[in-house]
Amino acid sequence: MKDQAMSVTIGQPAPDFSIVTDEGPRSLAEYKGKRLVLYFYPKDDTPGCTTEAQQFRDEFLRFTINKAEILGVSKDSVASHTKFRAKHNLPFPLVSDPEGTLCQLYGVWKEKNLYGKKSMGIERSTFLIDEEGVVRAIWRKVKVANHIHEVLEALHEL
Repeated sequence: MKDQAMSVTIGQPAPDFSIVTDEGPRSLAEYKGKRLVLYFYPKDDTPGCTTEAQQFRDEFLRFTINKAEILGVSKDSVASHTKFRAKHNLPFPLVSDPEGTLCQLYGVWKEKNLYGKKSMGIERSTFLIDEEGVVRAIWRKVKVANHIHEVLEALHEL
């Protein structure tokens, strides 16, 4: 569950960011005093990414009760995110990272191997950041099936 990322480690301050979401600009500083679930996913409206987003949507109240905000991140455009959110009724913002700046900062831009073909892409990953901006948990190579429960359990442990 708690692998150490290339550029991010548990117990260290989360890398600072200023990003663009489908709701406008955001920065890490805006989440001070709140818990933040920052999850990276490969692409809007693909099966695994849709399932993962729907699970965060379906458990949104439990995240809110645990004083946690959710931000989903992919390289998709703001327009793509807007459609994806509307189609699946997602109650949290999505970050557009077309240049991969945030992906690089958090070490999720990786070489992938699909059916023997190598390409670069986002490794499905989640970071749990506490109220002080410190990384408390990291999940790498996320399998969507039970991931939402792992994140909620980690939130309860904070």
